[in-house]
Amino acid sequence: MHGVQCAPGKLYIAGEYAVVEPGYPAIIAAIDKSVTVTIERKETHGQIQWAHATLNLRRSATNQWNTEGDVSPFRFVLSAIERTERYIQSLGKQLGVYQLSVSSDLTRKDGRKYGLGSSAAVTVACTKAILAFYDVTIDQQIVFKLAALAHLAVQGNGSCGDIAAAVYGGWIAYTSFDREWLAPFISSGKDWLELLKTDWPKLSIQPLVLPADLHLIVGWTGTPASTAKHIDRVEKARRGKEKGYQHFLKQSKACVEKMIAGFLNQQPVLILEGIRENRRILAQLAKLCGILIETDKLHQLCSIAEKHRGAAKSSGAGGGDCGIVLANQETDQKALIEEWKAQEITPLDLHVVDRESQKEEGS
Repeated sequence: MHGVQCAPGKLYIAGEYAVVEPGYPAIIAAIDKSVTVTIERKETHGQIQWAHATLNLRRSATNQWNTEGDVSPFRFVLSAIERTERYIQSLGKQLGVYQLSVSSDLTRKDGRKYGLGSSAAVTVACTKAILAFYDVTIDQQIVFKLAALAHLAVQGNGSCGDIAAAVYGGWIAYTSFDREWLAPFISSGKDWLELLKTDWPKLSIQPLVLPADLHLIVGWTGTPASTAKHIDRVEKARRGKEKGYQHFLKQSKACVEKMIAGFLNQQPVLILEGIRENRRILAQLAKLCGILIETDKLHQLCSIAEKHRGAAKSSGAGGGDCGIVLANQETDQKALIEEWKAQEITPLDLHVVDRESQKEEGS
């Protein structure tokens, strides 16, 4: 059905922080919780509805949307609309009027975030919904590029790995594009549509398959964290510590490449070793930059998992949000989860969404 499009949230498995640098790999998993966008044709004026907020839209004489009301909850949606409609116009199509209704199961009912990449999923789902509304074939590369440009325009930093997970689904190995190469296209404003046809330097998105005897377990610490703020802090703190930072990048790359080989050759032991190694590498980065990545709660989450023979680390920027565990048959998952609960760590019922369901949804 054209009118409904979904995009999954994500969990970073390995390669955090380094992935912000072009060409440095991360492993990311798309999860079975998502953002859903419904789009309906309207006669006179448009609207965006999300949670308890509504934004009214009217077409101006020049076919731009004029907004009525507080735009702040809708920044990612509006950015996705603006870029996708420019693309639609470049295809020679007339713009119409519609209502977008957004719903998400990536946040709790009380509005607190789990850190599952909801802003990226919203941006991708809106991009797909608008393309479908105008009967444009949903091409994953185009969706990724439009959504990445829309997301960067609002957030200003990040690797766009969460965009890649939301577009492609499943487990992926991801390296970010060169944002310095991209910057002149964006600042000039006029050439950016050319970017949709161009190969982006250093960008790579490779599907992976988790070995059958490994299982992902996710725990939530109850504390939300801001990825953008953490990335900013590292950016500032690394100045004057370039040698240490380059050492971190080199270590992270070697560790994640070994893990990717573990996926490609179905060698679980390389993946488990890599999780533990990446945790140590991130701890060194935190020390170097004077930031808190592994909070007390995340430390507790990891220690309990390790006690039950699971390989554990923080997921994403850290400072709160989720920790992940990869477990094999030696891990007593039930005992691990019970101990988490006793320490007020919430196990999340999350599974990795497969690529096929992504394809069907976008076909």
